[in-house]
Amino acid sequence: MSSVSAHRIFQLKLDPLTGKSEWVIIDENDDASQDPAKPDLVTTSYLDMLNDTWRNRAFQEAIDKTLTKPFHVLDIGAGTGLLSMMAARAMGLDDRMTPGSIKGMVTACESFLPMLKLMRKVLHVNGMERKINVINKRSDELKVGVDINSRADVLVSEILDSELLGEGLIPTLQNAHDMLLVDNPRTVPYRAMTYGQLVESTFLWKLQDLYNNEMKASDGIHLVPTGLETILRVKRQQYPMHSDPLKEGIKLLSEPFKIFEFDFWKRPDSHGETDLVIKASDDGRVNAVISWWVLQLDYEGTIFYSTAPKWIKDSVTEFSVAGNWCDHWKQCVWFIPGKGESISKGEEIHLHAVHSDISISYDLKTQTPRSDSRQLMLQDGFHLVLSPEKIALYGDAKWRQCMFSAIQNVLQGKDSPVCVVADDSVFLATLISHLSKTAFVTSLFPGLREKGLKYLQAIAEANGISINQTKVFSNSNDCLTMYNTTSRKVDLLVGEPFYYGHEGRLPWQNLRFWKDRTVLDEILSKDALVIPCKGILMACAMFLPDLWRSRCSLGKIEGFDHTIANSALGACGNFSPPPHGGPCLPFFVWQCGQIKELSERFAIMEFDFLKPMSSCSGKAKVDFSASGICHGFVFWIDWVLDIEGYILVSSGPDNRFWKQGVKLLAEPMAVGPEAPVDAAADEYKSAEIEAFFDSSSGDLVVQHSFVR
Repeated sequence: MSSVSAHRIFQLKLDPLTGKSEWVIIDENDDASQDPAKPDLVTTSYLDMLNDTWRNRAFQEAIDKTLTKPFHVLDIGAGTGLLSMMAARAMGLDDRMTPGSIKGMVTACESFLPMLKLMRKVLHVNGMERKINVINKRSDELKVGVDINSRADVLVSEILDSELLGEGLIPTLQNAHDMLLVDNPRTVPYRAMTYGQLVESTFLWKLQDLYNNEMKASDGIHLVPTGLETILRVKRQQYPMHSDPLKEGIKLLSEPFKIFEFDFWKRPDSHGETDLVIKASDDGRVNAVISWWVLQLDYEGTIFYSTAPKWIKDSVTEFSVAGNWCDHWKQCVWFIPGKGESISKGEEIHLHAVHSDISISYDLKTQTPRSDSRQLMLQDGFHLVLSPEKIALYGDAKWRQCMFSAIQNVLQGKDSPVCVVADDSVFLATLISHLSKTAFVTSLFPGLREKGLKYLQAIAEANGISINQTKVFSNSNDCLTMYNTTSRKVDLLVGEPFYYGHEGRLPWQNLRFWKDRTVLDEILSKDALVIPCKGILMACAMFLPDLWRSRCSLGKIEGFDHTIANSALGACGNFSPPPHGGPCLPFFVWQCGQIKELSERFAIMEFDFLKPMSSCSGKAKVDFSASGICHGFVFWIDWVLDIEGYILVSSGPDNRFWKQGVKLLAEPMAVGPEAPVDAAADEYKSAEIEAFFDSSSGDLVVQHSFVR
């Protein structure tokens, strides 16, 4: 986001139906807090963070303990101004104090304009607007003598992500110590420490090792042929992920170990390395390093906060710091390549850890030298990077069989069919050419573009494909025409659907496939086949206490009123929210803490891809099948691959490779099935759901009501 003038800003807006982004001009005086549908703040982690009572209390106690006299306090990345208000209160600032007063001052630095506007409202409600100097700049843009009168004595900040370093902690601290802070400043937090544990997990293995997982497939498709094992892979990085839901499928192969320590009170280095010797606690195969961090918020080391998984928090060790489930900070997973490393109990494993200024990486070495065969790749080093979920999906035998059967059925008996892959599916592009040696295949690859073509060229020989069969339509500004299909109309249009770079969005944003099919309508033959041929919007009522708690309405946080922030942040709860609750947001439901389905899974509406896109609606009534507290509804799309409806791919809660859409209720409801004796009188017995899809915007509006 960049400024246009004192009153107008540019904002990047994505069209979910085209995947294209455009800059729109927004009036700086627009009140986003009155429209929860605006994505500025609703899709951020601010609400979840402010609902983290353990975090809030730890910062409050540390700030009170640190500010024992008046100081100049600098708050970097101030958000709603919570830490700034804590500091002002701890020093007893009042309205009569002027910037530079010997009695102390607080400077709040926040560069994100929508949040800065919200902060000013929060400060006003709490009578703090004249006690805190608010600056709309990045901290590395601040200048002593221009923006602030003097260097600050104390730094309070919370610029941490799940990995610790990903939000620029190190560069921010470096600039602050160089340009904005006195020598030996006080800081809250005081330091951070990262920890890890070696684990074995089949699920984590499948998220990164397509080569060995694909070897079990019987369809003859080789997305990662022998000799090109890393041509399709995940990025070598730590991946934020809630580890607790994996506990039953995880084997712990070591005790927790400390990796790095970062002191906030002194200038950090951009690069650091450490070698650890870890003793294996059990036999197994190391598939991943699960890591977390612990904050020491005060100098004495009495106030801590941890992102450790529950199995650590439940143990009585030096690594244990209790806390509630939250979504803004997760554990991180670093994948060990290939099948992982086989180890024996008592064996010493050498772990080499490296941190840059924004990330941490690992290299695991056992006493036995590791084979480098799986590290082979093309001479020019080319590889295609996909998300772990996509890698796992491409290795999933059931999903591959569904796709194989659907494509094989429609290609049987067709001579030289003209086929178009509308999305970024390298699997379907390979599959069609493999099944039909006479097919003419054009892949639109809207996200992959030339990278997709280069990948197909690399694996063509291993899959028995003539590269002359396959073309990639590379002109993103024009529409595919019959000129591009050898003057023939299209016989088969396919998609997974999958759009590279747009993973993790709401399920119905993949209806972009329907838009693509509509744009191509004129070049489809009269009897053209479309796969998937239909999408079904599905839903289920669910018990989601942890997720609801993390996004519920704010009241007073450590004594500071935040109710004015509820609408802007898309909160649910008792603050006169929109009549049908907050916005739908994408989540991996399996990672959302405690979960339980309270109703059968039911269909609400269908999207017919055999016809051009149109606005549509649907309605359904469902009876609750279990008693409990309903916190919201989970939505997803089941993709029907054949006309008969026999082949279906579901992106529902059972499938860990897709995010679902979650619509939380304004207030949780007691629900339960009809029962003759013990059913509570105030339980709702059923719910009615109505959905409206707008084909012009791609928006899906969902409304609900409960029936006793």
